[in-house]
Formats: sequence, C-alpha cells, structure tokens
Amino acid sequence: MRKILNLKNKKYSKVSHFFQYVPNNHFKNRYILPEKLFEYLTAHYSSNIQQIGTSVLGNPIYLFSKGEGNVKILAWSQMHGNESTGTLAMLDLLYSLEKREGQMNRLFKGISLDFVFMLNPDGAKTWKRRNAVDIDLNRDYLKESSPEIKILKELIKKKKYDYALNLHDQRTVFTTDGENPATLSFLAPSFNEERDLNEVRKKSMAIISHIYFSLKREIPKNMGRYTDKFYPHSTGDNFMLAGIPTVLFEGGHFPDDYLRQHTRKYYTYALYYALAAMAMLHGDTFNYESYFEIPENRESHVDIIYRNLKLNTKVECIVDVAVKFEEQIEEGAEEIFLVPVVCEIGDLKNKKAWKEIDATGKKMVSEAKYPKLNKKVNFTLE
Repeated sequence: MRKILNLKNKKYSKVSHFFQYVPNNHFKNRYILPEKLFEYLTAHYSSNIQQIGTSVLGNPIYLFSKGEGNVKILAWSQMHGNESTGTLAMLDLLYSLEKREGQMNRLFKGISLDFVFMLNPDGAKTWKRRNAVDIDLNRDYLKESSPEIKILKELIKKKKYDYALNLHDQRTVFTTDGENPATLSFLAPSFNEERDLNEVRKKSMAIISHIYFSLKREIPKNMGRYTDKFYPHSTGDNFMLAGIPTVLFEGGHFPDDYLRQHTRKYYTYALYYALAAMAMLHGDTFNYESYFEIPENRESHVDIIYRNLKLNTKVECIVDVAVKFEEQIEEGAEEIFLVPVVCEIGDLKNKKAWKEIDATGKKMVSEAKYPKLNKKVNFTLE
C-alpha cells in the first residue's frame, strides 16, 4: 500500500496506489544520442509527437503530448545537455505505464501533459551543460539569446498551464545530512529575492510534499531540498513569477552509482507521483507545510580523498588530495566515462568523500613530484 492524498478526508489514507517500475532497455546508458532518441520517439509515439523547432545546430526539438484531463502540465528535460536523468525517467515512465494500461489511462484521464524531450540536443550530443554557442539556457529566460528558450516560452504563450516540471541533474557533492547523498532534490522556486510565500509557491510545495512522503519508504535519507535563492534570469523563478506553479527536480548521486541507474529509477517514481499529485490536487495547497520537513542540500563531499599522501619532493611533504570526477564522452561512444581531476590539496580533515584512500606509508608513483590542481590525477600508489 502507498499513502496518497485523499482530499475529501483531508488526510493521507492507505489506498492501493502501486507504480511498478520497468526500465526502458532501449536506453540503457546515461548518455542519450539525440538521433537515437528522435528515431525512437517517432517510431513509438508518432501520434503524440510533433517537432516544435530546432536548436542552434538545426537538431529537432520534439514535444510529446498525451492526456485529456483538465490539469495542464508543461515539462522539459535536458535544458542542460549533460543532465539526462529526466529524459530517461520520462522514457521509463511511459514504458512502465504501457505495461499497466489501466493505470496509464487513469493518470492521463486526469492530466494533459506536454513534455519537451531534450530541450538542448546540441549540448546533449557533446555532453555539455550549455548549448552550441555556450549559452546556459537556464539563465537565458529574459534575454532570449537562444532559439531553444524561445521555443519553451512560445509554449506557455499558447496554453495556460496549471503546473510546470523543470527536470535537472545535480553534482555528486550534495548530501541531505552531511553523510547520505542527495539522490533526489526538489525545489519550489522563489519568485522574489525575499523568498516570500504565495499561493503559487504553496501549490508547488504541496506537490513536492506528496512526492516526499510517497518515496520516503524507499529512500528516507536521500531526498533533499534545493536552495531557494532567487535567480532573476532563470526559467523556474520566472515561471513562478508568471503564476505557474513549478517543481524543480534534481537527480543526484546514489552510492556506487555514477551512471545513475538507481537515481533513474527513483526519479521515475518521483515523476509519476508528481503527475498523480497534480491530477489529484488540481491547485490545492494541502499539506504544503511539510515541504519544510525535507532537509536542505549540503555541499559536503568530493568523489575521492587520498589521505596522508607523501609527495616526491626533497622536503618531506604530506598532504590530503581531493579528487572529483569529470564526465566526458568520446565521439561515437555510447556511454560517458569519468576522468579523476584534482580539486584540492592540503589539510582536508574537514572534507568528506564517497571513497577515502589511506596513503599512509605508501609510495606515490608518478613522473611528477606532486599532483597538479585542476589537472587529471597523475599518480598511483605502490
């Protein structure tokens, strides 16, 4: 049994509300080649798909539309090209629901969903955050320098949406409590610098509260609340300012899961619960206060720390070395790879890492005398 909101009784009640996750194995990797995605969408969802524009480099941008309900929802993924979990979660959600046709019909009877797959296909192809001319789409809402953001804004001019879903990924540095990774984080964006509450933010908070309580059994210590600092040029903040309740998703780290297969699963659950809650609440702010029970993200971790590493210098020098993984893709490859890069050197007693290596008494094997900051790790231990 899952707990869902029963508005008639104004309480959480136990109702059969199962969602069975089935991954879409057409997309096994974290990296998604845009051409492969477009081919799949046109082959499997031809009646639901329309091209709504092109990117800087002329790659198509597609809108998936489904549902006949009164609750109108706009969602988009891969505004940042190297943040693919939202795209994968939507593919998994549709694939999972196709196995349970009754559940799919009930969901889409209550909502009308417009989902922009891969808003930034140029960045997605090269696994880069920004678009082909290095514009951060999430900071281009006001200036409209990019064709991609114009496409998104054109959608909200054509239809009055009740909710929006802004789907992102976050770095491995974030935890919920200084110990457990923030596998999923959510945000009801601010509409002003004072971070005031209004009915629009409360509507977003109510949706997030429902997601949080629905998933708490599975990942009780791995859900966080993203910073609500006001960003005047960002999409979510401006959607809120325009009166559209917006929910920001951030897919993050899960232990030993750098390719985010576990994250992808929980992201899909969260996406389902968000859509179900939007259909159910239909603008109600019930239980929005529970949003503040979600712990705030902490930026506390790096990927690796070498403790007590003795450098190859004439003068004895023992340091800690912090390493972060940079994600890269080679042309023609089907998956990203991780490059270990030195991000800090010195006394790092107050730093934490997902993996700690004790170098005490071990020899640093390297042609260099010491690691170089912001460069690839250039040593091994012997």
